[in-house]
Amino acid sequence: MVKKQDSFLDRLVQRRALARWQRATRLAPSLDLDDLRQLRSDAAQVRHAVGELLHIADGRLTMPMAGGDGIDRPLGADWAWRPALWRGPIEPRGIAAAETRQRLGDEVTLFHDCKVSELTLHQLRNTREKDPAPYGLRMDVFRFDGSFLSLVLDLPESGLRGMRRNHLVRLNIDVEVEKPLEIFCRLNVKHGPNTEQLVRELPLSTGASHVDFDLAYTKMNEKRLEKAWVDLIFEGPQMNQVMLRDVTFVRHPRADI
Repeated sequence: MVKKQDSFLDRLVQRRALARWQRATRLAPSLDLDDLRQLRSDAAQVRHAVGELLHIADGRLTMPMAGGDGIDRPLGADWAWRPALWRGPIEPRGIAAAETRQRLGDEVTLFHDCKVSELTLHQLRNTREKDPAPYGLRMDVFRFDGSFLSLVLDLPESGLRGMRRNHLVRLNIDVEVEKPLEIFCRLNVKHGPNTEQLVRELPLSTGASHVDFDLAYTKMNEKRLEKAWVDLIFEGPQMNQVMLRDVTFVRHPRADI
């Protein structure tokens, strides 16, 4: 357990560290370039560590007071995960005229083939009492001259550890749309030179729903798992607003028959 940071020595160290960076900021305009490069490298390391801490803290402090992560787990679930975009604030929070391969945080990527992008993405703060996730994603699509639009969610390494062909991978998603929209979900599992794919269509009803990917229908090599990701594919998205209030994944063993 980490010791609570409230001792006299802890506060003294923190004040000295803050004073050091304030002094470095004052001296930066007059430093020679070699010293400035080293200072910038040190500052980047500190910024990365502080940014990670703020993301975790903001995510936890905005969760419901009842505790827990709000992920619905079936009986026997051995892994559950919510992507960072729905856990805490990301930078940038909003993107206009979003280009293909646009990243949103570390785990979500936008893909499309529009010649002229009229897509906007914005991370929003969930405020409804029923929302288990502190943050959501709003996607506005105006004129759409492309043939495909998808969001790719990269699963973490923890989701691959212990994955077997007797597992079900469940995608829970809470979605709101301005008008009916077909959404397909495709699980991709790369093992060695091969990639297995399972496709499911999300129910058209607005609100919380889920799809299950049964790995028993794949030929994946459990000993050579390298990567897994899910494509959320939006069919005919023009002149529509899509709000993904929450996205979570759960893995559990299928019932033996």
